[in-house]
Amino acid sequence: MSGLSAEGNAGLWAALKTGNSLVLLRHASAPGMGDPDYFDVEDCSTQRNLSNAGRKQATAIGDLFRVHGIENAHVLSSQWCRCLETARLLHLGPVEVLTHLNSFFRQYERRESQTENLRKWIDKQSLKQTVVLVTHQVNITSLTGVYPSSGELVVVNRSKSGKLLVLGSIKTD
Repeated sequence: MSGLSAEGNAGLWAALKTGNSLVLLRHASAPGMGDPDYFDVEDCSTQRNLSNAGRKQATAIGDLFRVHGIENAHVLSSQWCRCLETARLLHLGPVEVLTHLNSFFRQYERRESQTENLRKWIDKQSLKQTVVLVTHQVNITSLTGVYPSSGELVVVNRSKSGKLLVLGSIKTD
């Protein structure tokens, strides 16, 4: 897996243009783990947020998409501020909230139902336009078995039977 280079991973970038693949992106670098006990999804000051390096990383990830010919994408994000900021800094198009992408780190009992709801949502998408889902490590791991680093892109292919196959990942840290 390579970093922020224009070379390498050509097959993964090409897959994102086939209409059967999408990318799961773990939010860019936000130091720490989890969120404080006083966390409020509506108040960024109560959350773990992107660092300056994370903001630069998110912008560079957007540039990486453009280098590979993806100027616009259907971008969806968790409600968490670090995900929304990552999604917006990609500059690939308007960002929509998809609650199936919200973290269940502190509410692990939601893992199975939320992952199944995300699978069902993915199954209904046309994927004609590149789809970028900005979310959290726990969500990506539950869906794919991959434990991504901050800013890592996990490219998955949706088979005709609706199963998700991990094609690979692109590390950007």
